[in-house]
Amino acid sequence: MAASQSFNFSNIKISTSLRFISMSSNGYSFTVSYLINKCGFSTELASWASSYVHFETPERPDSLFVFLENHGFSKTQILNLIKRRPRLLIYDTEKTLLPKLEFFYSIGFSRPELTNILTSYPAVLICSLKKQIIPSFNLLRNLFQSDDKAIKTIKRYGAIFVYDFERNLIPNMNLLRGIGVPESNILMLLNHQPRPLLYDQVRLKEIVEEVKRMGFDSSKKKFIDVVVALSSMSKSTLEKKFDVYRRWGWSDQEIHEAFQRYPMCMAVSEDKIMAVMDFLVNKMGYSSTLVAKQSSILRQSLEKRIVPRALFARELLSQGLVTDFKLSVLFHTSEKVFVDRFVNKAPDLLKLYKE
Repeated sequence: MAASQSFNFSNIKISTSLRFISMSSNGYSFTVSYLINKCGFSTELASWASSYVHFETPERPDSLFVFLENHGFSKTQILNLIKRRPRLLIYDTEKTLLPKLEFFYSIGFSRPELTNILTSYPAVLICSLKKQIIPSFNLLRNLFQSDDKAIKTIKRYGAIFVYDFERNLIPNMNLLRGIGVPESNILMLLNHQPRPLLYDQVRLKEIVEEVKRMGFDSSKKKFIDVVVALSSMSKSTLEKKFDVYRRWGWSDQEIHEAFQRYPMCMAVSEDKIMAVMDFLVNKMGYSSTLVAKQSSILRQSLEKRIVPRALFARELLSQGLVTDFKLSVLFHTSEKVFVDRFVNKAPDLLKLYKE
């Protein structure tokens, strides 16, 4: 076959093996041909991946597709897994992967839950079952004294198995204990937001010292909230967010107080801060200072909560059905209570609210 010829193999019913032979005659190795044709890799990505995986026949990589399909993975999920972890193509599925999946099933994971976790964090499939996955689960279970909480932690952050607990988790928990953080707060952090505890010790120590300099009490839950907020960004990113708030007229004192009241307002992206403030201040007419005093609003969904409720409230006010709406009532009331308390009392506006 001449190198300049081009064929659309997708329209030709030809065996997998013959197709790969054709590609090989074009100068590609069998592995590269397989990655391009079966896995959808670009030529560049296939060439890079072939430095880490090599096979001469399709039997073993094909068996991975069959294995994952049998365990509930969609074709899209399988291709994403392979692109992120090409080494999986040379694994013995029955000896290496099946025991891991069976372990997760045995501790209570459903197939959909497990496929979502492993698709998001494919590195877990590379981890040793006996040396890393099982010991890590046992440690979590012992810390929480609860299988259920250990499983919930894994579901929230499946990549937890990739980390070395002895090197990061245990020393970081000891660091927090040493500065007076209650055990219940440490376990709450591990259960809900484990990432800061999995960082390099130096990084967490820097964050903790910064939080202490800000004047937060390590015995209070809010101390943990600030640690989570600061661990999600660099110092330069935090300063950029201060600048965004300043652009909306917040004084440094107001920014500090907003952060004190609700630390996670600093974990909101700059784009979202701009969008929420633009809507509330420019379109709805709320004062910027009022929003600063209710900074937790910034974490609410703009599309699902802030916009529909604000527009609905404006209609209620215009019709004289209510005389005032506190921001806390408007945006922090649960959906059920909000509907019962306000929406159901104005049935003619129900369609407006749903829209």
